[in-house]
Amino acid sequence: MRTVEKALRLLDFYDGQNPEFGLSDLARLSGIDKATVLRMLGDMAATGLVDQDPESRKWRLGAGILRLARLREATFPVTRVLTPILERLASLTGETAHASLISGRQLGTIGIVESTRSNRVSLEPGQVLPLHATASGLAYTAFARPEVRAQLLAAPLTATTTTTPTERARLVDLLDAAGRNGYATADQTFEDEVFGIAVPIFGADGFATGALAVASPISRITADHMAAIVSALAPAAREATLGLGGRVPPNHRIAI
Repeated sequence: MRTVEKALRLLDFYDGQNPEFGLSDLARLSGIDKATVLRMLGDMAATGLVDQDPESRKWRLGAGILRLARLREATFPVTRVLTPILERLASLTGETAHASLISGRQLGTIGIVESTRSNRVSLEPGQVLPLHATASGLAYTAFARPEVRAQLLAAPLTATTTTTPTERARLVDLLDAAGRNGYATADQTFEDEVFGIAVPIFGADGFATGALAVASPISRITADHMAAIVSALAPAAREATLGLGGRVPPNHRIAI
C-alpha cells in the first residue's frame, strides 16, 4: 500500500462517535507502527487535515477537512440535490430516510432526515455502513462494478447482530435477490429492531455509487408498509441519480 494511501486511510477511522484518537489507538487500528503513523500525522497536520489537542495529545480532524468539504459542496452540490429528496421520502413514509455514497471501499452516510415519530431510527452523519450487513450496502454492492462484489465475498464478514449474514452463500443469496428486485432489505442484520430498505444510486457509468434508503423500527414493518416504502424509493432514487449526474441503466427495474 502506498504511503499516501496509508495516511489517508487513517482518516477513515474518524466518525461521530470517535472524533479523536491517540497515537497508539491509530497505530493499533491501522496495523502500522507508531513511528510511521506519527510521521503521517505530522505531514497531514502541516496541510490542516488533522490537528492535535495540546492538552490530551489526541489527534482530530483539522480545519482543512472543512475547507475541502465546502469546496466539494460548492462544485458538486450533493446536499442541495439530496436534502429535498430525503425530506420527501421521510414525509411520504413516516420513517427515517438517508443517503450514502461510496468513498474508497467504505459506504458512508452523507444525508439524513429523521422521522418525526418518537420511536424512530437514528443515524450519525458520516456513519460507515457495512456492505454485507445493511440494506444500503447490499443495494450498492448488487449494482456496483463486479470487482466490488468479488472483494466483499473474499473479505471476512463481521457480525453486528445475531442475524448478520456471515456465511458467503447467504450473502450471495441476498445480493442476487437485490439484483432481481432492484432493491435490498436488511432485517435486523446491522442493528437490532431495525429494518432497512434501500435502492442504488447510479453514477455516470451506470454502476452504483451509493444508495438511498429508508430505515424503520421493525415493529412498524408490514407487507403494505414495505410496498409503500419501495414505491416511494423508486422515483426518489431515479431523481437522486440524475441530480448527481448519473444515469439509470436501461434494464434496471424496481419490483413494486
